[in-house]
Amino acid sequence: MAGYLSETDFVMVEEGFSTRDLLEELTLGASQATAGDVAAFFVADLGAVVRKHFCFLKCLPRVRPFYTVKCNSSPGVLKVLAELGLGFSCANKAEMELVQRIGVPASKIIYANPCKQTAQIKYAAKHGVRLLSFDNEAELAKVAKSHPSAKMVLCIATDDSHSLSPLSFKFGATLKSCRHLLENAKRSHVEVVGVSFHVGSGCPDLHAYTQSIADARLVFEMGAELGHGMHILDLGGGFPGLEGAKVRFEEIASVINSALDLYFPEGCGVDILARLGRYYVTSAFTLAVSIIAKKEVLLDQPGREEENGSTPKTIVYHLSEGVYGIFNSVLFDNTCPTPILQKSDKGTGMDKEGNENQTHRCCFASPGLCLCGPFSGRELQCLTGTQIITSTQQKEPPPPGAHAVT
Repeated sequence: MAGYLSETDFVMVEEGFSTRDLLEELTLGASQATAGDVAAFFVADLGAVVRKHFCFLKCLPRVRPFYTVKCNSSPGVLKVLAELGLGFSCANKAEMELVQRIGVPASKIIYANPCKQTAQIKYAAKHGVRLLSFDNEAELAKVAKSHPSAKMVLCIATDDSHSLSPLSFKFGATLKSCRHLLENAKRSHVEVVGVSFHVGSGCPDLHAYTQSIADARLVFEMGAELGHGMHILDLGGGFPGLEGAKVRFEEIASVINSALDLYFPEGCGVDILARLGRYYVTSAFTLAVSIIAKKEVLLDQPGREEENGSTPKTIVYHLSEGVYGIFNSVLFDNTCPTPILQKSDKGTGMDKEGNENQTHRCCFASPGLCLCGPFSGRELQCLTGTQIITSTQQKEPPPPGAHAVT
């Protein structure tokens, strides 16, 4: 153990005690302790994070993983991953401060934002963070002036047109511009040590990985011709974190391994990295959130009527969290967890007057959504597939970049 974790950072549970069991206890206790709405909270299975790490090592044995801090900066996650020996990919000063505060050495940090503030470049220089990325001349000039000892990684564009979250429209140099940038770096006495790329999050196109690695090989050769010591290949991130993904992580890893064997064979002296975020944490976190209102609405489907001539209805639930907060994935990833029933309460039934009891219930969905009632027994039977409306008024939109995930 490297000493990043302490006993106060996690809670040990008995074997066989699941996240669902823990959430049931927490939500039941919270609902009994307060008459108001229960605040939303996450439960993290840090064991799932550890299992993902061992899966990564098995599938991509030649690749060193770096965790993308902006994806989920929970202290427990950072400390577990630091304990496992991961490096950290930071996008700004705050993230560099965060990981260095828990004891991560500067040698295990990549300042991987291709567009950096000058003040934050100076911060990286002062605190020993030397590995930085760039994709344009202006960025190169800033680094040459404020951090002349930096080791630069050239970020190249990819064909991420099929990805759920494409990035090449704002990051990455084209192959045509790479030689000019490498020549400019040489004239500015800035050392370029490698190449990075990112095929976008949720990329179903396996060929994109092969093509990007092939392109990186070309840029390596350009850099070597110009006298740069090219020895780092950064595969980026965007790897799926769920079992039900359109393309499984194991499939992606197999394609990457084949491409590496072809373009960067073992023993070639290249240090291969990857920057992963959602791969590590998506399946580990479960969210508990309160339903603050509900109403019946008509199903607007022309020609569909019940036998008695009435129009069918559904129930719309309003949550205490919104798309400018916890549910930003609805806006930025085009995804939203679907709630399902976890477990029935024994209290459900009929009261003395013959009315159905209203009891607090929990519903789950992968990658983790727990809804706290009150629900009636009839609502619980048909909850799956109903509309869930999140509140969009309780929070201001986050500042640019604050919502970013990988």
